[in-house]
Amino acid sequence: MAEEVKNFSDLKSTLIKAKPANAPEEGAEKKANRDSKGRAYATGRRKNAIARVWIKPGSGKITVNGRDAEAYFARPVLRMILQQPLVVAKRSGQYDLIVSVAGGGLSGQAGAVRHGLAKALTHYEPELRSPLKKEGFLTRDSRVVERKKYGKRKARRSFQFSKR
Repeated sequence: MAEEVKNFSDLKSTLIKAKPANAPEEGAEKKANRDSKGRAYATGRRKNAIARVWIKPGSGKITVNGRDAEAYFARPVLRMILQQPLVVAKRSGQYDLIVSVAGGGLSGQAGAVRHGLAKALTHYEPELRSPLKKEGFLTRDSRVVERKKYGKRKARRSFQFSKR
């Protein structure tokens, strides 16, 4: 049976000794999460956009909704956003990306792809988690557009007031 605890210091020492059954061991590394084809998958979200991202080793080809990334994301800033997790992880040109993205505008979609790519990289190579987390790529940006209120022109903008 359980030991009898007389004070808080005894309680603390018994809690430290007891470990949960499913707790990982001290030196255990996290195992990579890949499917049968050797790909890692993750979902990224930003504003109203949702991106499904698959990564596999390759030449660095990026396919977004069946089109090349340069054709889909025409602005260089959006393509730069896509590449950020790969640059931070020093893996540019090492992975092929297959992306399916829907919802929102192009800027939100690029952010969703970046979030999904960072998560997929951590599934493929778990040791990349700390540099990507430090840059904030694994955190979902929860900012969304505020809803329109009745009696207002937009969320907060009022109609122009006139005395006449």
